Amino acid sequence: MSGRPWGALLAALLLAAPARAQDRASHVIIIGGIGGEPQYQQAFLDWGTRMAKASIEKYGVPGENVIFLAEHAGASSPLIDGRSTKEAVQQAFRDVGARAGADDLVFILLIGHGTFLNGESRINLPGPDLSAQDFAALVQSLGSRRVVLANVSSASGEFVKAISGPNRIVITATKSGMERDQARFGRFFVDAFASDGADTDKDGAVSMLEAFLYARQETVRSYEAEQTLLTEHAVFDDNGDGAGSAEAAAGKDGALARVTFLGMAAVVAGTEAPANASPALKALYAQKREIEQQIEALKAMKANMDAARYEQELERLVTDLALKQQEIRRMERGGGE
Repeated sequence: MSGRPWGALLAALLLAAPARAQDRASHVIIIGGIGGEPQYQQAFLDWGTRMAKASIEKYGVPGENVIFLAEHAGASSPLIDGRSTKEAVQQAFRDVGARAGADDLVFILLIGHGTFLNGESRINLPGPDLSAQDFAALVQSLGSRRVVLANVSSASGEFVKAISGPNRIVITATKSGMERDQARFGRFFVDAFASDGADTDKDGAVSMLEAFLYARQETVRSYEAEQTLLTEHAVFDDNGDGAGSAEAAAGKDGALARVTFLGMAAVVAGTEAPANASPALKALYAQKREIEQQIEALKAMKANMDAARYEQELERLVTDLALKQQEIRRMERGGGE
């Protein structure tokens, strides 16, 4: 990095970096594709309904910020906002793009059957299907907002390369378009948010990394229990290199997914300590705010930093943030000093 020393520039940016976390909100778009057979129609409806319900009731996402499109708009779920046609999906992205703040999180879940033909991955919808490239354009329309796109359909692996980019987390049920058997990953991915088993660090929240690792592990276990060949290998990407990973690794994927949660305003970005907090708890909240500001400052410096150094520093900061969040949750549960 040229010019001023890195440490001095970081200090200067820290003074100017706003603590914007408290202004962040989450927006959820759930898209349920064609089931084909009754068992899949019901499964896809159940997964979408559970995800929408958990978003609102468990993670505090306002109901108006949750859009649930399903194969049949008249299905037995009051949470459904309409059919999952190409036009409705495009409108959902326009609505969220117009409503979401610059620092908001947009979480997109694609549920259904996927296909891979002539090098192109698609998800099957009522009417015209949408391809990975179609969704890449829709995600691009959201600008620099943090986006999580989880495609839990079969043959979904090609979505990683299409969607990958800065401030994006891409999760797919398969590692390539060639894994075409019906995927089980989606059921466990929804379970990660709707139940409590995925909260491995017991901090009261489920990160995108925890949800991915939980769903991947449970998928493998389900095949092992049936003594059948594993036909799906879930991957995720959060460093923008377009290459999916099966697990978190320093310098590769995992840093962003580890600190990204649904209901970010209530979980990750709760920067103010409760009014009756002890001095020790208030100090922890202050330390958490400082780390968040350091992350914002580091992001502002990215263009002028060596890529390897940036990734190393980001990994250190987000790990510090996750650990600080755990300390806060432990103290809040225990009520101690």
